[in-house]
Amino acid sequence: MHLCLLFFVLATHALAQNPSYDLQGHRGCRGLMPENSLPAFLKALDLGVSTLEMDVVISQDRQVVVSHDPYMNADFCLTPAGAPIDKKEQKKLNLYQMTYAEIRQYDCGSMGNVLYPEQQKQKVAKPLLRDVIQQAEAYRKQKNLPPVSYNIEIKSEADQYDISQPKPAEFSNLVYKVIIEQLPPEQVILQSFDFDVLKHWKQQIDAGIYKKVRLSALVANLKSIDTHLKELGFVPDVYSPNYQLLSKDKITRLHEKGMKVIPWTVNNVNDMRRLLNNGVDGLITDYPDRALNL
Repeated sequence: MHLCLLFFVLATHALAQNPSYDLQGHRGCRGLMPENSLPAFLKALDLGVSTLEMDVVISQDRQVVVSHDPYMNADFCLTPAGAPIDKKEQKKLNLYQMTYAEIRQYDCGSMGNVLYPEQQKQKVAKPLLRDVIQQAEAYRKQKNLPPVSYNIEIKSEADQYDISQPKPAEFSNLVYKVIIEQLPPEQVILQSFDFDVLKHWKQQIDAGIYKKVRLSALVANLKSIDTHLKELGFVPDVYSPNYQLLSKDKITRLHEKGMKVIPWTVNNVNDMRRLLNNGVDGLITDYPDRALNL
């Protein structure tokens, strides 16, 4: 009897650590730890995610920095002196005009985030992508955790080229160099809302300049699947829309066109269950802990 119970516990633990779908920790696990921080990524690994999701921007000295915003967000960042940032002034703290040595002086965790009351407050700096990968891989091996994927979003907007970011080719080359020096390409997903970024990666992969990584089209508007594919010019590996845009029929049509479907950002357990029952291939969530027992 005790032996059967032990097998049940082990099986349950294995299932939690190895979900049958791609469980992606959004910005690490923003609901629990400061977003896009080293503690958030390590916590996500402990929770058993299969993919670490993160955003990257570029500093003045062309370092690849893990950050959703290309500026210091006043909602959760403090100045090097520990003072609040004026919301009206936040975009003047343009990371593309700051060296990484300057960026890392800002504390983006001690203040917390009022939108995520469970988030643990702690002093953190925006990390470099190379440091996130190095430390996550070292931690994973130390804890004997299974390999994970890295879903890296290039934060890019056409009206911000040469203002808060480089153009897609330079941006992509900087990111690719960091990725390929540290990870097997099969562990990488590259995503963006900017289809010019995805087109560049596709062209470089087809030309043999970049090794093959999975490409994911992020979608936030009501345009049809066919319209998006026409704009993109190819069928991506992953179609990643706002979860509210997905119906069961749409998921079926996306699968028929050869794409995996991984919506964002799904934080409600009932929504998670509904989407999984409707056939999505993964979930991007701020709360990986909520998905463990689905």
